[in-house]
Amino acid sequence: MGVRVSSDSTGGVFSPSTSHILDTSRILVLCDTYKGWVFKWTNYIKGYQRRWFVLSNGLLSYYRTQAEMGHTCRGTINLATATITVDDACNFVISNGGAQTYHLKASCEVERQKWITALELAKAKAARMQAESDDSGDDFSPSSPSAAPGKGAGSQNLEFQSAMRTLGSKVEDLSTCNDLISKHGSALQRSLSELDSLSLTGEAGDKIRQVTERATLFRITSNAMINACKDFLTLAQTHSKRWQKALQAEREQRVRLEETLEQLAKQHIHLERALREAAQTNACADSKSVSGPGKGEVSDEDDDNEFFDAMEEAPEFITVPADPQFHKRSSSNVSGFNSEIYQDDQSLNEEPMATNQESPSQELVPLKKRRTRIPDKPNYSLNLWSIMKNCIGKELSKIPMPVNFNEPISMLQRLSEDLEYHELLDKAAKSHNSLEQMCYVAAFCVSAYSTTVYRTGKPFNPLLGETYELDRRRESGYRSLCEQVSHHPPAAAHHAISDRGWTLRQEITVASKFRGKYLSIMPLGTIHAIFEKGNNHYTWKKVTTTVHNIIVGKLWIDQSGEIDVVNHTTGDRCHLKFAPYSYFSRDVARKVTGVVMDKTGKAHYVLSGTWDEKMEFSRVMQSSRGGENGTEGKQKTVYQTLKAKELWRRNPLPEGAETMYYFTALALTLNEPEEGVAPTDSRLRPDQRLMEDGRWDEANAEKQRLEEKQRIARREREREALNQRSSSTSEEGAPHDNYQARWFDHTEDKITGESVHVYKGGYWEAKDQGKWEDCPDIF
Repeated sequence: MGVRVSSDSTGGVFSPSTSHILDTSRILVLCDTYKGWVFKWTNYIKGYQRRWFVLSNGLLSYYRTQAEMGHTCRGTINLATATITVDDACNFVISNGGAQTYHLKASCEVERQKWITALELAKAKAARMQAESDDSGDDFSPSSPSAAPGKGAGSQNLEFQSAMRTLGSKVEDLSTCNDLISKHGSALQRSLSELDSLSLTGEAGDKIRQVTERATLFRITSNAMINACKDFLTLAQTHSKRWQKALQAEREQRVRLEETLEQLAKQHIHLERALREAAQTNACADSKSVSGPGKGEVSDEDDDNEFFDAMEEAPEFITVPADPQFHKRSSSNVSGFNSEIYQDDQSLNEEPMATNQESPSQELVPLKKRRTRIPDKPNYSLNLWSIMKNCIGKELSKIPMPVNFNEPISMLQRLSEDLEYHELLDKAAKSHNSLEQMCYVAAFCVSAYSTTVYRTGKPFNPLLGETYELDRRRESGYRSLCEQVSHHPPAAAHHAISDRGWTLRQEITVASKFRGKYLSIMPLGTIHAIFEKGNNHYTWKKVTTTVHNIIVGKLWIDQSGEIDVVNHTTGDRCHLKFAPYSYFSRDVARKVTGVVMDKTGKAHYVLSGTWDEKMEFSRVMQSSRGGENGTEGKQKTVYQTLKAKELWRRNPLPEGAETMYYFTALALTLNEPEEGVAPTDSRLRPDQRLMEDGRWDEANAEKQRLEEKQRIARREREREALNQRSSSTSEEGAPHDNYQARWFDHTEDKITGESVHVYKGGYWEAKDQGKWEDCPDIF
């Protein structure tokens, strides 16, 4: 099995970053929380498993996924009494007196050091808070064996509680006095008013006496309030000394932490320099002996401790850092190196150019403010197995599913989510050569799957003739249209065009099978991307999506398979491989790798990353065939590459996404009501709207009504077709359905030869004129 060695974050040679260590410590000091993915040893069968760890308030907890943080904690260990030991470059152990022991493994040495730093700081703080019982008695109880009578922690706790009760009673006294002052003050005011209205007669003396009595009562009450305030002030001054002492201790601790961090930073600077020099030396030595598969790879000394089984499939290639000579501008030492392409490659590393400027008239009109929330998902319980146990082997589209397992968007809207990262196509449209453009197109292929990582809900199956428009021309320069052009098999046609020089079109037919334990979804159809600049025409297909744990456990999604992105204009090709999840694989989960080649088969870029997080690219300087690696006698290509650069990164989910079906910022706006859309638009679908509003019982009833209406319309079309062509029947023996799409023409694709639906135009013109007479009544 080959080991990928590169200078990126997914490879094997790493340079510790002092700034990362300082950021980790600074985050822990400010918010007392640190989170991240760490591999945890489970057993000899499953080995190390990726878990989400959270360090907070001196406690280290872990979960299987981030989604479990709200409801299921798999384990917690108190760092105040725990010991932290380091096994080797990536492994470390946390033990709490033998009762709990976590054997953990970070993805790299830098990540391990960040965790060790965070754990040590949290442990020191937890131990200090436990020891400083004289400043805070919260960690002790009167019955604690360590609390000595009179002066122990329990006594101090009682003293603190007594002081708080006394302060509380004084506050109540102040409140009572305030009420009395208000009452007597009002009476005094009334008496004075009466006195002013009377003449000096025999009654004057009586009134004056009343005023005097009320003034006396007011004075007595005021004195009582003043005395209570004095007592309150005395108590506050007494306890302020203790509070000042606690504050001073916190300040001293902060100074000590700053000094520790400064020393730590100096140590890591020295380590970084030493490791960089060693890495450069090893890289030079490895580049001279790269023919053997075991040379130039990272040391794997902890294999005996990891208990990993062999991978199901070995990597197709190995990448190693290129010789430092390739980082220079000169290309005289590289055989067959294209200096022109290398210079063009600089634009791929730079920041993206400014987007196309809009016309002055567009700038004057404010952009529409899109919504950022939808109603929270209700907590309805329903047994999926009770519904699907009789549906094994059937097409997913033919299984009657309640909305309880849906998400409140249709498949057409889900298809429009492929444009979440449309800026990758914008950058591709500005590229100077096809190889650079191919990198962006390949990253766009991968980015389409990032929205599915937590989305286990099923989108609504569109009704025949249902449409969905996504008009983002003013915000992002593009607009797209989807239409359900076939019901059995279900097929949707999609067409998107951008003012920034690209067009995207696809027709996706979903073939799905339920296998009991998992559900396989196989998208059929080809995606086309056409760019005005250079007239480059790209095509690719989608990989298989698998939904696991249908019967028992938490649902999770995996993407697996291979994609060939082909430029039919130049012959360039990019081969992408989505690695399936395996319990025994040491690679990071959801891994994607790829190689960009020209029409002669020469590699120019190596792509790597994950489909749920990011993709990076590395410029290939040299390549050579490796020796036999023991995997069926196959040889793997060894690529020498420059330092990896980030090509794409997933946008963070909106706040509270776990209660909103894990929708992205774009997905939250897809079902937002909008004026002027076609009457067949998914936004107007009543059962989908009811589900979004949380009225699931009404949504289920409405869903049955719409499906029955669709069946009646189909039977009517079949009767009409039967009258016209009585001899023509479908494969299933049913009469032929002569349905024709409204906005797409059925034709043969000139590139692939497939029978597809291509946008024939007219939709946006009909929207401008508000003419929807030809649209079917489907809702």
